[in-house]
Amino acid sequence: MRVAIYARVSTESQETRGTIGSQLEVLRKRITAEGHQLVAEYCDDGCSGARLDRPGLDALRNDAEAGQLEAVWCLSPDRLARMYAYQVMVLDELARHSVTVFFHDTPPLADDPQARLLTQVQGIIAEYERAKIAERYRRGKAPLFGGIVAGTSEGYRR
Repeated sequence: MRVAIYARVSTESQETRGTIGSQLEVLRKRITAEGHQLVAEYCDDGCSGARLDRPGLDALRNDAEAGQLEAVWCLSPDRLARMYAYQVMVLDELARHSVTVFFHDTPPLADDPQARLLTQVQGIIAEYERAKIAERYRRGKAPLFGGIVAGTSEGYRR
């Protein structure tokens, strides 16, 4: 089977999901163990999974449409997309091109309703997690006490 790898990290997720290199290493080993032929690697380093316009993902989608791939390996659904609707859209598009998507951290999708449900739940959780990260970041940037730092005589603003 001619397969490709898709790997992505964004600045928020690098610490929890690893680097591009660590994802590629895991996926290469998995592909070898499965006896698949690796024909391409697509990477988006520092790209948010909340966007669909990513160079690596665009190239993957183009090659799938051109019939160059039979399958794609990805570490987990949140590496493919952080928004559930985008995950579904990309998975449906690849399926229309007869490209199977395998996730290292998830059972095969196939026709197993439980595997599909797990992937859907993971997608929704990834979207929630992204929203929480954005909210924490926003709160961290918000000025304290109306913007005035307590304990300063001049009312210094951050």
